[in-house]
Amino acid sequence: MNATDLVVRKVKKRRPANSILNALPWIGPAIALILFVVVWPAIELIKISMTEISSAGTLDGFNGLENFRKLFENPDLRTVAIRTIFWVFSVVLLTVLLSLPLAQLINQSFPGRKFVRWAMIVPWAASVVMTSIIWKWILELTSGEFNLTLQQLGLQDQPVDWLRDPRYSMYVLIWVAVFVSIPFTTFVILAGLQSIPNDIVEAAQVDGAGPWQIYRGIKFPLLRNALLIATIINLINVFNSFPIIWALTRGGPGYNTDTTITFAYKMAFVEYNMGPSTALGVINFAFIMAIVLIYLRVTKATRDQA
Repeated sequence: MNATDLVVRKVKKRRPANSILNALPWIGPAIALILFVVVWPAIELIKISMTEISSAGTLDGFNGLENFRKLFENPDLRTVAIRTIFWVFSVVLLTVLLSLPLAQLINQSFPGRKFVRWAMIVPWAASVVMTSIIWKWILELTSGEFNLTLQQLGLQDQPVDWLRDPRYSMYVLIWVAVFVSIPFTTFVILAGLQSIPNDIVEAAQVDGAGPWQIYRGIKFPLLRNALLIATIINLINVFNSFPIIWALTRGGPGYNTDTTITFAYKMAFVEYNMGPSTALGVINFAFIMAIVLIYLRVTKATRDQA
C-alpha cells in the first residue's frame, strides 16, 4: 500500500457518518425539483401510455401495450419519423457549418465587432414564437416581403406559397430553425476559440503557418469539446422544437411538415386520439434521455481532460 492510499483511508475514516445528511439542505431542493418536474411526470406518462383513454380524456383502465400497437399501425408514423430524423440532422448540421466561420469572424478584431456580436444575440434572445411569426409575415403568399421583393426584381412572375406548398415548406422550416439556432452555437464555438492559448498560435505563425493551416491544424482540433457540446444541445433543442413548426405551418399541409413532437400533439388535441399520442410521448422521452446521457458523458470527458 502506497502513501496515497493511506491518505485516502485516513480521509475516509475522518469523514463524519452523517455527511450525506449534512449535505441534504443544500442538494435537497434540487433533488426535490428534479423529482417533481422530471421523474414524476415521466412515470405518469409511462403509466398513462399503458392505459385506455377515451376521446373525452377519461382513464378507463390498464390496457398493456395496446396504445403502442395502435401507434405503430398508424400509416403516417413511418413518414413522420423519417422526416424528424431529416429535420434534426439537417438543422444541426447546417447550424454547425455556418456557426464555425461566423465564430471565427467575430473572434477577429475589427471596428464594430461589439455591435455585430450584439446583433447576433437578437434571434437567440427573442421569443421563438415571435421570430417564427415574423418569418410567417415575411413569407406570406400575397403580402409577404419576400415574394414582393422577388417579383420586383423580376425573379418570379407569380408569388410562391412557401409555407403551404409541400415542395418548399419543410426547407423553409429548416431555414428558420437554423436562423434561431446559429447565435447559441456561434457563441459556444467562440468561447472555445477564446480558450485556445495564444502562444500555440504564435509559435505556428513563427514556423510559417498561414491562417488556414493554423485553423485546420490547431484551432479546429482544439474546438472538439465545444463542437460536441453545442451539437448535442442543438440536437435536444431541435428535436423538441414545437413553436417553429406550429407557428409557421401547424405541421401542414396534412402531415407534410410534422415531426414526432407536433404529430403527438395533433393526435392528442386535434384528433383526440390520446392513447397513441401518449405512447409516442414515451418514445420521444426515451430519445431525449438517450441524448442527455450522451451529453453527460461528453461533459464528463471534457472535465476529465481539463
